[in-house]
Amino acid sequence: MTGYRKVVWGPLVAAAAAVLMCGVPLTRAAIYSDKGIEGTNTNENEAVRFLREYDVQASVMCNRFMEASWDFNTNVTDFNRRKMLAQQMEWAKFHREKWTDATSFAWKNFTNPDVRRMFSFLTVLGKVALPKEKMQELTELLQSMKTTYSTAKICRYDSRLRRLPSGDYDYLSDFDAMDSDNEIPCIPSLNLEPQLSNIMSTSRDPSELRYVWRAWREVAGKPLRQQYLRFVDLANEAARLNGFSDAGEYWRSEYEVDNFEEQLEVLWEKLRPLYQQLHAYVRAKLVDNYGETVVPRNGPIPAHLLGNMWAQTWTNVMNLTIPFRGRTTVDVTNAMRRQGYTPLAMFRLAEEFFTSLGLEPMPISFWQNSLFQKPTDREVVCHASAWDFCNGFDYRIKQCTEVSTEYLFTTHHEMGHIQYDLQYRNQPFIFRDGANPGFHEAVGDVMALSASTPRHLQAIGLLDNVDESFETDINFLYAMALDKIAFLPFGYLMDKWRWEVFRGDTTSSNLNTRWWDMRLSIQGVSPPGAKFHVPANVPYVRYFVSFIIQFQFHSELCKAAGHQGPLHRCDIYRSQTAGKLLRDVLSLGKSRPWTEALQRLTGGKSNKLEVEPILEYFAPLQSWLESQNRGQLIGWRESEAIVQPITTSNVSMITGVILACIAVLLLLALIFIVVRRVVRSGKAKTPTQGT
Repeated sequence: MTGYRKVVWGPLVAAAAAVLMCGVPLTRAAIYSDKGIEGTNTNENEAVRFLREYDVQASVMCNRFMEASWDFNTNVTDFNRRKMLAQQMEWAKFHREKWTDATSFAWKNFTNPDVRRMFSFLTVLGKVALPKEKMQELTELLQSMKTTYSTAKICRYDSRLRRLPSGDYDYLSDFDAMDSDNEIPCIPSLNLEPQLSNIMSTSRDPSELRYVWRAWREVAGKPLRQQYLRFVDLANEAARLNGFSDAGEYWRSEYEVDNFEEQLEVLWEKLRPLYQQLHAYVRAKLVDNYGETVVPRNGPIPAHLLGNMWAQTWTNVMNLTIPFRGRTTVDVTNAMRRQGYTPLAMFRLAEEFFTSLGLEPMPISFWQNSLFQKPTDREVVCHASAWDFCNGFDYRIKQCTEVSTEYLFTTHHEMGHIQYDLQYRNQPFIFRDGANPGFHEAVGDVMALSASTPRHLQAIGLLDNVDESFETDINFLYAMALDKIAFLPFGYLMDKWRWEVFRGDTTSSNLNTRWWDMRLSIQGVSPPGAKFHVPANVPYVRYFVSFIIQFQFHSELCKAAGHQGPLHRCDIYRSQTAGKLLRDVLSLGKSRPWTEALQRLTGGKSNKLEVEPILEYFAPLQSWLESQNRGQLIGWRESEAIVQPITTSNVSMITGVILACIAVLLLLALIFIVVRRVVRSGKAKTPTQGT
């Protein structure tokens, strides 16, 4: 309910986002769920006293758990892990006890709608419904999976690494001495963050990228398979104990709407044409760079070439695919480094954006307790996350920040979580959460939509000579699309795949086959090899929703700020009116259904998610992409996927050529010597004429 968010690696964290498709009416409009269990106690005054006591006690218990969890995530040791798990079990015990108390009340007939809504959340127990020993097993299982994922290391790429009989690299070697001529010393030293992520984002060597992509999955993903299958069993058992058919249905209950999967499909179909235009353009540019032996002209794009370990966002191939070179772009990494920016300065810059809108500054404890850079003396879980310590004053961000454009906008995103926390901190504990998880993810990104405009970056001194030409607009929109639009199919299919696993439609024998079938058919990317592993259990639908809803927020805030002109040029920086509107929505927390929060945002015009704002934002880019893609296949032929073969390095090739040349010269010399000897032998035996 509260705590750290956007941990893009962890299994079974909070349910994903609530969503209602454009043009699809609500099928359940109550302000509370009717799934919870109720008892026979009809005394509403007694129920209110119970809620007041719960509010105080839950805040204390939550704080204890968050402190222990923070200690582990910022210092990954067995001792801290045990301490965190022990506190988590205490938190679970508390939930079970309060659930027992809450379910004694006949709350569904109470007169106060807020009281009914609180009980609707309290009387669904979640995974704590498991028997104690299975709850302990699930808790340890999840932490083990997280630790394996975040601490896995591989060796640096070297074409001389030991080969297996198949010709592939021995990804799991950790030998420290040469055993044969085909081995080199190898001590795994590269973590996902930041080393491997940096390689994936900057390397342009397909062999190195393929090696990193596969080696990391061998070490991080392969060991998780059996653990993941056990997790599915336990998650399903917990869901059934709560009255749901499986864990997927339990997750979807967070959204407070029915037919969620069908609604997602409707939304994706509206957005798919824009994605396919982007896909076709990027693929053509990668063909120009790597050639058709590496990237198929009409097939899916190899996943390891898109600048990201999961190929979920493509911002790191901007320099290979930029539409108009020499024009203004939103990459200000070099400018930040020249100006001496530090991670702390980036957080101060993000804070100034929020305060310019009349929103809250970060509390003193935030600056004292947050982790802004990766320590060198211990292991930490590096993925960016925002933390609410449940006491109304302690809020932190954990982020292994590097000075780059990407991290600048991630900093705005994570601070957006904290801003949301600050705005609803006066709500009861049960309501101290986002209207839905997608709201929480969207708030920071709404700020980034303004903060990333060329005009804003110029205003804060990170860009020079900004023009508002067509070419500059296209470069800007294209860069945004590599982040926002490229992500949409991944965010959509991740939960779609998981829900099939929970239902049993996808079995243990075809987990990976089905995963890559979906990535091929929906996203149009292919794996660089024959082995794939179970992806981490990330609640990605919340990001899919946030990538849509943030443009709806952006559109309404821009109207409040009095913006005139194209939506993609809007910057709400320093608009107190826009800030007030945002504050009014955020302060509701989870006290009202997200549809009511959205209605307040739009001034009563809409209570559902709509795709029109995101399509309006990217309309100039879509028209341009369509003109550039004339004659190209829009979509992909799955049968044309390329599995990149093992190749040797240039050094190895040169060495081989030299050795081959030497061998040829020796052979020619040998032939020459033999021929001379034969000739001389023939002359000695031939009689002289006339004798």
